Amino acid sequence: MSRLSRAAAALLTATVAAGVITGCTPAADDRPSVYVTTNILGDVVSELAGDQLDVVTLMAPGADPHSFELSAQQAAGLRGAEVIVANGLGLEEGLAQHVEAAAADGVPVVEAGDHVEVLEYAEGAGPDPHFWTDPSQMIIVVDEIAPTLAELAGDGGDEVLDAAAAYREKLVALDEQMTSALSKIPAEHRALVTNHHVFGYLAQRYEVTLLGAAIPGGTTLAAPSPADLQELVDAIDTAGVRTIFAESSQPDRLVQVLAEEADREVDVVELITESLAQPGEPGDTYLDMMRVNTERITAGLSP
Repeated sequence: MSRLSRAAAALLTATVAAGVITGCTPAADDRPSVYVTTNILGDVVSELAGDQLDVVTLMAPGADPHSFELSAQQAAGLRGAEVIVANGLGLEEGLAQHVEAAAADGVPVVEAGDHVEVLEYAEGAGPDPHFWTDPSQMIIVVDEIAPTLAELAGDGGDEVLDAAAAYREKLVALDEQMTSALSKIPAEHRALVTNHHVFGYLAQRYEVTLLGAAIPGGTTLAAPSPADLQELVDAIDTAGVRTIFAESSQPDRLVQVLAEEADREVDVVELITESLAQPGEPGDTYLDMMRVNTERITAGLSP
């Protein structure tokens, strides 16, 4: 055999071997893709999807959903998704145009806010998008999106539905835990002051009074006026609040100012509200976030 023939044979052998090796390695992920806007919903959707769907969560832990903006790569991926799951109700202010563009391209969009029992802000500023602070609302969301995810999963649809049923039981248990814990706080002490209005659903579900927020309305992009702050300080003084709460996704400067202006000793406690904690930290899943917040609210408001 000539040198050229031997080289060709060697190349053929190597090519065949490479093909065998390639055939033994996992293929690229060809599962249907579900893009989820917030990391809170991303965690819930991932629990339902399991290994049956490729879940892509756009917002990283700690992101502020009101101000978060997509990268060019994320925007392109969004328009190629099989399904998009969004919070809706005006929460994702920086993503709205991208979700609308994907919908215009024919990508199905499931907005969780379309299915919950929507509350309105007292200030008349529109619908309150923070439904997840009430686990009973998240149960409604799970019941609504599970069939869509199951259909997308094809042969794995039954596994998605089983996972949804199991997760629903966990949400029911969470609701019961929160009811028990918050009901133990005397009614006269069951009052919340936060950075901005995020606990309307929790307040209605568990009979908690909302004294107010440093930032009026439902968006962290707004700014309080001196009159807003003074009104809140007066409410704090009148009610004798000893603890006010700052959100993990926002600096607590405004809340610290309130604590100083209230002319009394007021503790500032951090809550995890609009974005999950970093992986491995308390509150890195939706269920754990709600448990952590319940513990901190209960400890902060109990006499």
